[in-house]
Amino acid sequence: MIIFRYLTREILQTMAAVAGVLLLVIMGSRFIRYFTEAAEGEIPISILGTLMLFHLPGFLELILPLAFFLGILLALGQLYLNSEITVLVACGTSPNRLLKVTLVPAALVAAIVALCSLWLTPAGALHNEVMIEEQQSRLDFTALTPGRFQEFGGGRTAYTRDFTDNGTRMQEVFISEQQSRSDDTPESVVTRAAAGYQAVDEETGSRFLVLADGERYSVDPGRREAERLVFETYAVRLSRASEMADLSSPEFATTSALITDPSPEAQAQLQWRLGLPLMVFVLTLVALPLSRVNPRQGRFAKLLPAIFLYVAYLSLQLTALDAIGSGGWPAMVGMWPIHAAFLILGGVMTLRAQRKGVSG
Repeated sequence: MIIFRYLTREILQTMAAVAGVLLLVIMGSRFIRYFTEAAEGEIPISILGTLMLFHLPGFLELILPLAFFLGILLALGQLYLNSEITVLVACGTSPNRLLKVTLVPAALVAAIVALCSLWLTPAGALHNEVMIEEQQSRLDFTALTPGRFQEFGGGRTAYTRDFTDNGTRMQEVFISEQQSRSDDTPESVVTRAAAGYQAVDEETGSRFLVLADGERYSVDPGRREAERLVFETYAVRLSRASEMADLSSPEFATTSALITDPSPEAQAQLQWRLGLPLMVFVLTLVALPLSRVNPRQGRFAKLLPAIFLYVAYLSLQLTALDAIGSGGWPAMVGMWPIHAAFLILGGVMTLRAQRKGVSG
């Protein structure tokens, strides 16, 4: 029991350190992407924290298998360098016993990955898409700052003096944009209005910016003439319903819905979700023989080959995901040959290590 706690603590502590670094890098990259979109007015900055929180399960389902894989390599590698594994074997701890001890934390990590991949990740992805669609359909101009000229999407530059009605209505609006006539001649269009608000056509789902009490000027470059239009109400289309995200995609479907859906896209997504927790056990079998190092090599000697193996494993699954979804690979065969191949590879490596007298 003491040996079990010691090995488990070493592996999980190393895994937590690796996972923390990887999570920081990935979340930082995604945050920069969302912050850029918020600065461009595509999403309101107030929902950035919520978006990152609901993306967390999707990050964890990819990070934890790699972090646990590297955790075994680094933790057991250090024990080999300190000759602690040699002492354990001399005291009667067999390689099979070491494998059984390692499979216990592997089961814990696999359970967390399964919770993310089968439930939390699709639920979080759906929540984020719905939130973004709702925000864009209600408050497409929340990223605008009163008193400043800013990009407003579609090549438009917008200005508003102030917001009223809890930020849903603009006062003193100015919009400049470039358009093309029917003969492809470019023209500059400037619109001024006393107020503006956003509306959604319930029949088509298209979004419009409705301007009230204003003027619209159309000017052709190089000409001294301009067209002036005075209006009480004028609507500017912001997006069409066809531009909105497809929330019926298998990526957002529940796992139970995927089980009953025979389409190739659904079956590909189902096998991807089931394969992530299975990958934890396969990588555990591969990591044990790779973790053995001698003092002259250092515990990082086999780190690069191990990363290459993980990248190949994950890349093959992603390739199969696309192939199954497009109908280029039979769903009945699916991703299981990939898992079987790496499982056999781990078994062969473990047997070879044991035949050479490797402790672990």
